[in-house]
Amino acid sequence: MSERAFSEWLRRQCEPEWTAVVTHPFATAITEGTVADDAMRRYLEQDFQFVDSFTALLGAAVASADTFEARVPYGRFLGQVATTEEKTYFHRALAELDGRTEAPLEPVTAAFRELMDEVRATQDYPLIAAVLCVAEWCYLGWASRATAPLPERFVHREWIELHEGAEFRAWVAFLRGELDRLGADLDEERRQEVLRVFRRAVELERAFFDMATG
Repeated sequence: MSERAFSEWLRRQCEPEWTAVVTHPFATAITEGTVADDAMRRYLEQDFQFVDSFTALLGAAVASADTFEARVPYGRFLGQVATTEEKTYFHRALAELDGRTEAPLEPVTAAFRELMDEVRATQDYPLIAAVLCVAEWCYLGWASRATAPLPERFVHREWIELHEGAEFRAWVAFLRGELDRLGADLDEERRQEVLRVFRRAVELERAFFDMATG
């Protein structure tokens, strides 16, 4: 397979769902700063419920990666999760919106956490990389569509900035690169297995944005 072949193949197999995620009206409203407070609060309350499962999935990536060179970026990103701007953003944004860091799970939130936990339990590196790649790549997809000037209100502007820029682009490029490297050696049965997980993650991303608009 040529460079970027596997990750791009996975993305193409998930159309039109992929495009529906990165062009979702809710995501577009974030980039425009027009999301109503109650919708943004519901969205961020639910998104915060992924932090534990996402952190555990990163840990599984460190443990299951097949090369030292792959473990290092996962370990670095894992070490940043608890101390980076994203965690402080959640607390500041939810305070601004009168939201909660502990909220009952919406069905789609529960389903997405179940997928993360299921894949983590397999310790199957290609499956773990697939779910992580969807979670990060599709967010880069919608955030990169934002145009200057970004919204003035930090609740919208900083959420965009956290999922755009050189550092985040490099992180997504690493995840895609791992899928491309792994995919070159997978047989058809294994490629389909990775695709099943990748597609399920994309479907849940769309459903998550749908939830926020409902």
